[in-house]
Amino acid sequence: MQEVLSQGEIDSLLAALTSGELSLEEAQKPLTPQVKTYDFRRPNKFSKEHLRTLEMLHQHFARLLSSFLSGYLHSSVNVEVVSVGQLIYEEFIRSIPSPTTLIIFTLKPLEGSALLEANNQMVYSMIDLLFGGPGSSSDQMRELTDIELTVVRRLMSRILEHLALAWQDFYTVEPDIQAIETNPRMQQLYSPNEVVALITLSVSINEEERGFLNICLPYIFMEPVISRLSVRQQFSRQVGAPRPEDIDRLGYWLGFSRVEISVHLGETEINVRELLQMQEGDVLVLNRRINQDMDLYVEGERKFGVQAGRVGQKLAVQVVSLTGEEP
Repeated sequence: MQEVLSQGEIDSLLAALTSGELSLEEAQKPLTPQVKTYDFRRPNKFSKEHLRTLEMLHQHFARLLSSFLSGYLHSSVNVEVVSVGQLIYEEFIRSIPSPTTLIIFTLKPLEGSALLEANNQMVYSMIDLLFGGPGSSSDQMRELTDIELTVVRRLMSRILEHLALAWQDFYTVEPDIQAIETNPRMQQLYSPNEVVALITLSVSINEEERGFLNICLPYIFMEPVISRLSVRQQFSRQVGAPRPEDIDRLGYWLGFSRVEISVHLGETEINVRELLQMQEGDVLVLNRRINQDMDLYVEGERKFGVQAGRVGQKLAVQVVSLTGEEP
C-alpha cells in the first residue's frame, strides 16, 4: 500500500524542487528499507533492562561475598562484577576449561538447574587458606580429591547462601547443590542453543588476581521471574516487614557489641592557687549529696542513676533508677 502525502508534505516537496534543493532524480528515487540483521541461533531473550537489573543484583552479591570470604578465609578477599551478558549454552560450556569446578544447583521454587563455575586456581587457593596455608595454588591441572570435594561443597554452599541473600528483595529462593563436576563437556543440562545469562565475577585474594566465578542462568530457568527484572517492577515492589528470624539474628550479633560505660561522681570548682597547693589527703567537696545518685553514661549519654559500692576487692555501682527518675 502506497503512502499518501499530506497537503503540507506536497507543498514542501514542490518548494524544494522549485528552489533546487531537491533534484527530480532524488525525488523519484525509491526509499531504501532499513534492514537489521538478526541471528536466529542467538536470539536476545534478555533485554538490556533485564541485564542491568541482574548486574545490580550481583553487585550486591559481590559485596556480600567479599565480606563473607574475608572472614571465612582470614584473608583480604575482593569480589567484583566484571561482565553481565547473554550467549547460548553451548558457547558457555565450550568457554570453560577442563578440569574445572562446576557446581550444579537449584534455587527453589524455580524449576530446573543453574550453574556456578569456579576455576581450579582460585579453588586451590581457597582450600590452601582453609587448611592454614598461605593461599598458594597448584600449577598442575588435576581433579579434586574426595577430601577437597567435601571442603569445596561446604564452601560453595555458603557462597550460594549469600547469593540467595542478595536475591532476597528480588525473589526468595532456597539454594541446594545437586552435583559438583569437573568436566563441563559432560554436562548437557540444556539444549545447545538455549539462551543463558552469564554473570562473571573476578576474585582477588590478598590483592592478587586468583580467577573468576561464572554464574550461568538459563532463560528457561529465569522465565517465571523474568518480569521482576524490569525497572517498573523494581519500583512498584514494596519492601515487606522484617522477618522474625532477621530480627533475632540482628539482636544476636548486636549482643556482641562493646560499649563504653563511665560513672560521673560529681563536679566542683577551684582556683589555680588551690590547684597548685593540692596535696595527697586533701578533700574536694563535690556538688552532690551523699544520698543522691551518681550518673552512669553509656557512650557519652546519661542513662542511669547508680549508687557506689564494692564487690569483693573491686569498686562497683548498682543501678537504682533510669535517667530523670528520682531515687
